[in-house]
Amino acid sequence: MTDPDRSAHQQTGAADAVLTLPGTILTPPGPGRANGGPGGCTLGLDIGGTFVKSALVAADGTVRHESRCPTRSADGPDAVLRAVLDHAAETLAVARDAGEDVRAVGIASCGLVDEDAGTVVFSASIQWRDLPLRRLAAERLGLPVALGHDVRSGGLAEARLGAGRGHRVVLFVPVGTGVGGALLLDGKPFPGSHWRSAEVGHVVTRPDGDACPCGQRGCLDTIAGGVAVARRYNQRCGALPPVSGAEEVARRAAAGDPAAVQVWEEAADAMARTLLTAVTLFDPAVLVLGGGLSQAGEQLRAPLRRGLEQRAAFQALPEIVFARLGERAGRTGAGLLAWDLLHAHDGVRT
Repeated sequence: MTDPDRSAHQQTGAADAVLTLPGTILTPPGPGRANGGPGGCTLGLDIGGTFVKSALVAADGTVRHESRCPTRSADGPDAVLRAVLDHAAETLAVARDAGEDVRAVGIASCGLVDEDAGTVVFSASIQWRDLPLRRLAAERLGLPVALGHDVRSGGLAEARLGAGRGHRVVLFVPVGTGVGGALLLDGKPFPGSHWRSAEVGHVVTRPDGDACPCGQRGCLDTIAGGVAVARRYNQRCGALPPVSGAEEVARRAAAGDPAAVQVWEEAADAMARTLLTAVTLFDPAVLVLGGGLSQAGEQLRAPLRRGLEQRAAFQALPEIVFARLGERAGRTGAGLLAWDLLHAHDGVRT
């Protein structure tokens, strides 16, 4: 799955309350939102391969007191767990000192997540296997904990608060290192029976294509994911200095570099083929593009829309829009998962 590196813009006021935690990068809350507000808040955690990102989330989705700390994935899976739980405990302590009523915790993790069991089944980037994260976090933090998948949590936030708001069926597709996917029905993530739904990056687009780490060949990830776009361009350029990422391929394509144009068009075409299948199966009202490569804007959306229009028969094509919440989506969605947990238990701590 992807761990998109996106940016978000936030306005702050001089009187904003700022939480200070050692070793973290902090963003002030919005004006007039100090001391928890009516109903308190939840703590949302987004665990990626590089950073643990957190935020306090009010019941209406308002985000405040954002922070992050290194995941420490290079130090092994136990170090990652310590970093996550220590960061959460420190954030809760400082939030309470600031007068916040933190009522529950939501965690969005990369990898394969069994949301019913509260377990991270496998995560390659942070080396977790069968980790009972929900139980461990609840024991350490003393609060009810909801566990979800990072992409589905980001899609949840976009469906309720962002670009998909107001639509019953939303397909969220972040395009970063790889191509992720999440299906949202009536503002709720649809994980499938085995927590593997909407894995659009692993739909086989070219059966005779490149090998994918998942074990298949020709997955969309091997053509349109950021790593694949850079690799395919470098292979075609031979002796030229290699590019470090797909963003540079996009810039070169916009400047008319023939090899970059070809690689970019092939990626957009593969996405169109795969997403038409998703449209056929799920009939989404809106397709929300997120992730680092969505920053290419119309350079990505235009060929994708054109490819869908050229191939569609009876399908009603969705509106294609860009995500609005940026890199904040995962931790915001995690906070919303915690609110859903509280509502499921009639707001009573368990």
